[in-house]
Amino acid sequence: MKSPGDGLPPASGGGDASGGGHSERKLGEAGAAKRLSTGRALLAVVAGGLGRAAGALLVLLALASLVFLALRLLPGDPAALVLGDQASEVDRAALRAKLGLDKPLFIQYLHFVWGLVRFDLGESLSRPGVPAYAEVMRALGPTAALAGVAVGLGTLFGTSAALASVGPWLGAGRRWVHRLTLFLAATPLLAFAPLLTFVFAVRLGWVPLPGDPESGAGGLLFASGLLSLPLAAQVARIGRAALLDQSRAKYLEVAAAKGASPARVWIVHALPVASTPISVVVAAQLGALLGGAVVLERLFERPGLGSLMLGAYASRDIPVLEASVVAAGLLFVVAQALAGMVQAMVDPRGRAT
Repeated sequence: MKSPGDGLPPASGGGDASGGGHSERKLGEAGAAKRLSTGRALLAVVAGGLGRAAGALLVLLALASLVFLALRLLPGDPAALVLGDQASEVDRAALRAKLGLDKPLFIQYLHFVWGLVRFDLGESLSRPGVPAYAEVMRALGPTAALAGVAVGLGTLFGTSAALASVGPWLGAGRRWVHRLTLFLAATPLLAFAPLLTFVFAVRLGWVPLPGDPESGAGGLLFASGLLSLPLAAQVARIGRAALLDQSRAKYLEVAAAKGASPARVWIVHALPVASTPISVVVAAQLGALLGGAVVLERLFERPGLGSLMLGAYASRDIPVLEASVVAAGLLFVVAQALAGMVQAMVDPRGRAT
Protein backbone atom coordinates (compact mmCIF):
# COMPACT_ATOMS: atom_id res chain seq x y z
CA MET A 1 0.00 0.00 0.00
CA LYS A 2 1.52 3.30 -1.15
CA SER A 3 1.86 6.24 1.07
CA PRO A 4 0.45 9.62 0.00
CA GLY A 5 3.93 10.88 -0.78
CA ASP A 6 4.88 8.00 -3.08
CA GLY A 7 5.48 8.97 -6.72
CA LEU A 8 6.16 12.61 -6.00
CA PRO A 9 9.60 14.17 -6.70
CA PRO A 10 11.75 14.71 -3.65
CA ALA A 11 11.27 18.11 -2.06
CA SER A 12 14.99 18.72 -1.90
CA GLY A 13 15.40 18.36 -5.68
CA GLY A 14 12.81 21.02 -6.39
CA GLY A 15 14.45 23.32 -3.92
CA ASP A 16 17.83 22.80 -5.60
CA ALA A 17 16.43 23.62 -9.03
CA SER A 18 14.72 26.70 -7.70
CA GLY A 19 17.89 27.80 -5.88
CA GLY A 20 20.02 27.15 -8.96
CA GLY A 21 17.77 29.27 -11.14
CA HIS A 22 17.79 32.05 -8.60
CA SER A 23 21.60 31.98 -8.44
CA GLU A 24 21.87 32.09 -12.23
CA ARG A 25 19.58 35.11 -12.33
CA LYS A 26 21.70 36.84 -9.72
CA LEU A 27 24.89 36.09 -11.67
CA GLY A 28 23.27 37.37 -14.85
CA GLU A 29 22.13 40.56 -13.16
CA ALA A 30 25.60 41.06 -11.66
CA GLY A 31 27.21 40.57 -15.07
CA ALA A 32 24.80 42.99 -16.70
CA ALA A 33 25.44 45.57 -13.97
CA LYS A 34 29.18 45.16 -14.41
CA ARG A 35 28.92 45.57 -18.18
CA LEU A 36 26.72 48.63 -17.70
CA SER A 37 29.20 50.13 -15.25
CA THR A 38 32.09 49.45 -17.65
CA GLY A 39 30.16 51.00 -20.51
CA ARG A 40 29.37 54.08 -18.48
CA ALA A 41 33.02 54.44 -17.46
CA LEU A 42 34.09 54.10 -21.10
CA LEU A 43 31.55 56.69 -22.18
CA ALA A 44 32.79 59.02 -19.44
CA VAL A 45 36.38 58.60 -20.64
CA VAL A 46 35.37 59.20 -24.27
CA ALA A 47 33.24 62.21 -23.32
CA GLY A 48 36.08 63.62 -21.23
CA GLY A 49 38.53 63.14 -24.09
CA LEU A 50 36.19 64.79 -26.57
CA GLY A 51 35.61 67.66 -24.16
CA ARG A 52 39.34 68.20 -23.73
CA ALA A 53 39.87 68.04 -27.49
CA ALA A 54 37.08 70.56 -28.09
CA GLY A 55 38.55 72.84 -25.41
CA ALA A 56 42.00 72.57 -26.98
CA LEU A 57 40.61 73.47 -30.41
CA LEU A 58 38.80 76.48 -28.95
CA VAL A 59 42.01 77.66 -27.27
CA LEU A 60 43.92 77.34 -30.54
CA LEU A 61 41.20 79.16 -32.45
CA ALA A 62 41.14 81.97 -29.88
CA LEU A 63 44.94 82.31 -30.02
CA ALA A 64 44.96 82.29 -33.82
CA SER A 65 42.15 84.87 -33.89
CA LEU A 66 44.06 87.18 -31.55
CA VAL A 67 47.13 86.97 -33.78
CA PHE A 68 44.99 87.63 -36.87
CA LEU A 69 43.36 90.71 -35.32
CA ALA A 70 46.61 92.04 -33.87
CA LEU A 71 48.35 91.98 -37.24
CA ARG A 72 45.47 93.67 -39.02
CA LEU A 73 44.02 96.14 -36.51
CA LEU A 74 47.26 97.66 -35.24
CA PRO A 75 48.07 101.12 -36.64
CA GLY A 76 50.03 101.17 -39.88
CA ASP A 77 49.84 99.53 -43.28
CA PRO A 78 51.23 95.95 -43.17
CA ALA A 79 52.21 96.21 -46.83
CA ALA A 80 54.18 99.38 -46.14
CA LEU A 81 55.84 97.77 -43.14
CA VAL A 82 56.90 94.78 -45.24
CA LEU A 83 58.06 96.65 -48.35
CA GLY A 84 59.32 99.82 -46.71
CA ASP A 85 58.57 103.47 -47.34
CA GLN A 86 60.39 103.50 -50.68
CA ALA A 87 58.02 100.99 -52.31
CA SER A 88 55.59 102.25 -54.91
CA GLU A 89 51.84 102.21 -54.36
CA VAL A 90 51.51 99.60 -57.12
CA ASP A 91 53.82 97.23 -55.26
CA ARG A 92 51.96 97.83 -52.01
CA ALA A 93 48.62 97.17 -53.67
CA ALA A 94 49.96 93.95 -55.19
CA LEU A 95 51.15 92.75 -51.75
CA ARG A 96 47.81 93.66 -50.17
CA ALA A 97 46.06 91.60 -52.82
CA LYS A 98 48.45 88.68 -52.27
CA LEU A 99 47.81 88.72 -48.52
CA GLY A 100 44.08 89.34 -48.96
CA LEU A 101 44.29 92.66 -47.14
CA ASP A 102 42.18 94.39 -49.80
CA LYS A 103 39.10 92.37 -48.77
CA PRO A 104 36.72 93.12 -45.86
CA LEU A 105 37.97 92.01 -42.46
CA PHE A 106 35.30 89.34 -42.05
CA ILE A 107 36.20 87.77 -45.42
CA GLN A 108 39.87 87.87 -44.45
CA TYR A 109 39.05 86.05 -41.23
CA LEU A 110 37.08 83.35 -43.04
CA HIS A 111 40.00 82.79 -45.43
CA PHE A 112 42.35 82.68 -42.44
CA VAL A 113 40.28 80.02 -40.62
CA TRP A 114 39.98 78.00 -43.82
CA GLY A 115 43.76 78.18 -44.19
CA LEU A 116 44.16 76.91 -40.61
CA VAL A 117 41.96 73.92 -41.40
CA ARG A 118 43.96 73.14 -44.55
CA PHE A 119 47.35 73.90 -42.94
CA ASP A 120 47.91 76.56 -45.59
CA LEU A 121 48.46 80.13 -44.44
CA GLY A 122 50.27 81.17 -47.59
CA GLU A 123 53.89 81.52 -48.60
CA SER A 124 56.70 83.16 -46.69
CA LEU A 125 57.33 86.75 -47.70
CA SER A 126 61.02 86.47 -46.79
CA ARG A 127 61.49 83.28 -48.82
CA PRO A 128 59.10 83.43 -51.78
CA GLY A 129 57.80 80.05 -52.89
CA VAL A 130 58.29 78.42 -49.47
CA PRO A 131 55.03 77.66 -47.59
CA ALA A 132 54.77 79.20 -44.12
CA TYR A 133 54.03 75.83 -42.53
CA ALA A 134 57.16 74.36 -44.14
CA GLU A 135 59.20 77.02 -42.35
CA VAL A 136 57.48 76.12 -39.08
CA MET A 137 58.04 72.37 -39.52
CA ARG A 138 61.72 73.03 -40.17
CA ALA A 139 61.97 74.95 -36.88
CA LEU A 140 59.96 72.52 -34.76
CA GLY A 141 62.67 69.84 -34.70
CA PRO A 142 65.34 71.87 -32.85
CA THR A 143 62.77 73.23 -30.39
CA ALA A 144 61.41 69.75 -29.65
CA ALA A 145 64.95 68.41 -29.16
CA LEU A 146 65.86 71.27 -26.82
CA ALA A 147 62.72 70.88 -24.71
CA GLY A 148 62.83 67.06 -24.69
CA VAL A 149 66.43 66.87 -23.46
CA ALA A 150 65.66 69.58 -20.88
CA VAL A 151 62.80 67.49 -19.46
CA GLY A 152 65.09 64.51 -18.98
CA LEU A 153 67.92 66.54 -17.46
CA GLY A 154 65.58 68.52 -15.22
CA THR A 155 63.99 65.36 -13.86
CA LEU A 156 67.39 63.74 -13.29
CA PHE A 157 68.97 66.80 -11.64
CA GLY A 158 65.93 67.56 -9.52
CA THR A 159 65.49 63.99 -8.28
CA SER A 160 69.19 63.75 -7.45
CA ALA A 161 69.05 67.03 -5.52
CA ALA A 162 65.96 65.87 -3.62
CA LEU A 163 67.72 62.65 -2.59
CA ALA A 164 70.88 64.54 -1.61
CA SER A 165 68.89 66.98 0.54
CA VAL A 166 67.22 64.25 2.64
CA GLY A 167 69.74 61.39 2.59
CA PRO A 168 72.58 60.95 5.08
CA TRP A 169 75.40 61.44 2.57
CA LEU A 170 76.05 65.20 2.86
CA GLY A 171 75.42 65.73 6.56
CA ALA A 172 74.99 69.44 7.28
CA GLY A 173 75.47 70.17 3.57
CA ARG A 174 71.92 69.00 2.92
CA ARG A 175 70.63 72.42 3.98
CA TRP A 176 72.79 74.12 1.35
CA VAL A 177 71.40 71.86 -1.38
CA HIS A 178 67.90 72.83 -0.31
CA ARG A 179 68.78 76.53 -0.24
CA LEU A 180 70.30 76.31 -3.71
CA THR A 181 67.15 74.73 -5.13
CA LEU A 182 65.01 77.45 -3.55
CA PHE A 183 67.29 80.10 -5.06
CA LEU A 184 67.04 78.56 -8.54
CA ALA A 185 63.27 78.19 -8.22
CA ALA A 186 62.94 81.91 -7.45
CA THR A 187 65.40 83.13 -10.14
CA PRO A 188 64.23 83.75 -13.74
CA LEU A 189 65.95 81.84 -16.52
CA LEU A 190 67.22 85.02 -18.17
CA ALA A 191 69.01 86.01 -14.95
CA PHE A 192 71.42 83.07 -14.71
CA ALA A 193 71.60 81.67 -18.26
CA PRO A 194 73.87 84.47 -19.63
CA LEU A 195 76.01 84.38 -16.48
CA LEU A 196 76.56 80.62 -16.58
CA THR A 197 77.27 80.80 -20.31
CA PHE A 198 79.91 83.46 -19.76
CA VAL A 199 81.57 81.48 -16.96
CA PHE A 200 81.55 77.97 -18.42
CA ALA A 201 81.71 78.68 -22.17
CA VAL A 202 83.69 81.92 -22.43
CA ARG A 203 85.97 82.11 -19.40
CA LEU A 204 86.60 78.43 -18.67
CA GLY A 205 85.92 76.99 -22.13
CA TRP A 206 84.49 73.79 -20.67
CA VAL A 207 81.47 73.76 -22.99
CA PRO A 208 80.80 75.15 -26.47
CA LEU A 209 78.72 78.25 -26.96
CA PRO A 210 75.05 77.23 -27.26
CA GLY A 211 74.54 79.48 -30.28
CA ASP A 212 77.52 78.18 -32.23
CA PRO A 213 76.22 76.37 -35.37
CA GLU A 214 79.10 73.88 -35.02
CA SER A 215 78.52 73.19 -31.32
CA GLY A 216 76.62 69.97 -32.12
CA ALA A 217 75.52 67.71 -29.27
CA GLY A 218 77.63 69.62 -26.74
CA GLY A 219 75.82 72.86 -27.46
CA LEU A 220 72.45 71.13 -27.29
CA LEU A 221 73.29 69.52 -23.94
CA PHE A 222 74.51 72.80 -22.45
CA ALA A 223 71.50 74.78 -23.68
CA SER A 224 69.14 72.03 -22.47
CA GLY A 225 70.95 71.97 -19.13
CA LEU A 226 70.38 75.70 -18.69
CA LEU A 227 66.72 75.30 -19.66
CA SER A 228 66.33 72.39 -17.24
CA LEU A 229 67.46 74.28 -14.13
CA PRO A 230 64.07 75.87 -13.26
CA LEU A 231 62.39 72.48 -13.75
CA ALA A 232 65.08 70.77 -11.68
CA ALA A 233 64.52 73.26 -8.85
CA GLN A 234 60.79 72.57 -8.80
CA VAL A 235 61.33 68.81 -8.93
CA ALA A 236 63.87 69.01 -6.10
CA ARG A 237 61.54 71.09 -3.95
CA ILE A 238 58.51 68.83 -4.42
CA GLY A 239 60.58 65.64 -4.33
CA ARG A 240 62.24 66.64 -1.05
CA ALA A 241 58.86 67.24 0.59
CA ALA A 242 57.57 63.88 -0.66
CA LEU A 243 60.66 62.03 0.53
CA LEU A 244 60.47 63.68 3.94
CA ASP A 245 56.89 62.47 4.24
CA GLN A 246 58.07 58.95 3.45
CA SER A 247 60.95 59.14 5.94
CA ARG A 248 58.51 58.45 8.80
CA ALA A 249 57.09 55.34 7.14
CA LYS A 250 57.53 52.01 8.92
CA TYR A 251 58.60 50.14 5.80
CA LEU A 252 61.77 52.23 5.59
CA GLU A 253 62.61 51.31 9.19
CA VAL A 254 62.01 47.65 8.36
CA ALA A 255 64.26 47.86 5.29
CA ALA A 256 67.03 49.51 7.31
CA ALA A 257 66.64 46.93 10.08
CA LYS A 258 67.11 44.16 7.52
CA GLY A 259 70.50 45.61 6.61
CA ALA A 260 69.64 47.70 3.53
CA SER A 261 72.13 50.47 2.80
CA PRO A 262 70.96 54.11 2.95
CA ALA A 263 71.14 54.30 -0.85
CA ARG A 264 68.89 51.26 -1.18
CA VAL A 265 66.48 52.54 1.46
CA TRP A 266 66.03 55.93 -0.24
CA ILE A 267 66.38 55.04 -3.92
CA VAL A 268 64.79 51.58 -4.10
CA HIS A 269 62.12 51.90 -1.38
CA ALA A 270 61.28 55.58 -0.80
CA LEU A 271 61.78 57.13 -4.25
CA PRO A 272 59.19 55.02 -6.14
CA VAL A 273 56.51 56.01 -3.63
CA ALA A 274 57.52 59.68 -3.88
CA SER A 275 57.56 59.59 -7.70
CA THR A 276 53.86 60.45 -7.97
CA PRO A 277 54.16 64.16 -7.01
CA ILE A 278 57.41 64.36 -8.97
CA SER A 279 55.71 63.16 -12.16
CA VAL A 280 52.85 65.60 -11.59
CA VAL A 281 55.16 68.61 -11.21
CA VAL A 282 57.14 67.60 -14.32
CA ALA A 283 53.92 67.38 -16.33
CA ALA A 284 52.68 70.70 -14.97
CA GLN A 285 55.93 72.45 -15.96
CA LEU A 286 55.89 71.33 -19.60
CA GLY A 287 54.15 74.47 -20.79
CA ALA A 288 56.58 76.76 -18.99
CA LEU A 289 59.46 74.70 -20.36
CA LEU A 290 58.30 75.29 -23.93
CA GLY A 291 58.10 79.02 -23.25
CA GLY A 292 61.62 78.95 -21.84
CA ALA A 293 62.85 77.09 -24.92
CA VAL A 294 61.51 79.84 -27.18
CA VAL A 295 63.21 82.52 -25.06
CA LEU A 296 66.50 80.62 -24.87
CA GLU A 297 66.60 80.11 -28.64
CA ARG A 298 66.35 83.82 -29.18
CA LEU A 299 68.90 84.56 -26.46
CA PHE A 300 71.55 82.29 -27.98
CA GLU A 301 70.45 82.69 -31.61
CA ARG A 302 69.78 78.96 -31.87
CA PRO A 303 67.60 77.72 -34.71
CA GLY A 304 64.09 76.90 -33.61
CA LEU A 305 60.57 78.13 -33.25
CA GLY A 306 61.49 81.11 -31.06
CA SER A 307 64.06 82.44 -33.51
CA LEU A 308 61.67 81.90 -36.41
CA MET A 309 58.85 83.72 -34.65
CA LEU A 310 60.87 86.77 -33.68
CA GLY A 311 62.60 86.85 -37.06
CA ALA A 312 59.24 86.79 -38.81
CA TYR A 313 58.04 89.64 -36.60
CA ALA A 314 61.14 91.71 -37.38
CA SER A 315 60.72 91.20 -41.13
CA ARG A 316 56.90 91.51 -40.98
CA ASP A 317 56.55 88.06 -42.55
CA ILE A 318 52.84 87.79 -41.71
CA PRO A 319 52.15 84.21 -42.95
CA VAL A 320 55.18 82.77 -41.11
CA LEU A 321 54.41 84.75 -37.97
CA GLU A 322 50.82 83.50 -37.92
CA ALA A 323 51.88 79.91 -38.54
CA SER A 324 54.64 79.99 -35.91
CA VAL A 325 52.38 81.44 -33.20
CA VAL A 326 49.71 78.83 -33.95
CA ALA A 327 52.35 76.08 -33.84
CA ALA A 328 53.63 77.36 -30.48
CA GLY A 329 50.07 77.37 -29.17
CA LEU A 330 49.58 73.83 -30.44
CA LEU A 331 52.72 72.67 -28.62
CA PHE A 332 51.48 74.29 -25.43
CA VAL A 333 48.05 72.69 -25.71
CA VAL A 334 49.60 69.27 -26.39
CA ALA A 335 51.91 69.72 -23.39
CA GLN A 336 48.96 70.57 -21.16
CA ALA A 337 47.04 67.56 -22.48
CA LEU A 338 49.99 65.30 -21.65
CA ALA A 339 50.12 66.88 -18.21
CA GLY A 340 46.46 66.07 -17.68
CA MET A 341 47.00 62.47 -18.80
CA VAL A 342 49.94 62.03 -16.42
CA GLN A 343 48.01 63.52 -13.52
CA ALA A 344 45.05 61.25 -14.28
CA MET A 345 47.30 58.18 -14.31
CA VAL A 346 49.04 58.96 -11.04
CA ASP A 347 45.98 60.45 -9.31
CA PRO A 348 42.66 58.75 -10.20
CA ARG A 349 40.74 61.67 -8.74
CA GLY A 350 41.76 63.73 -11.78
CA ARG A 351 40.00 61.42 -14.24
CA ALA A 352 36.61 62.84 -13.50
CA THR A 353 37.61 66.38 -14.44
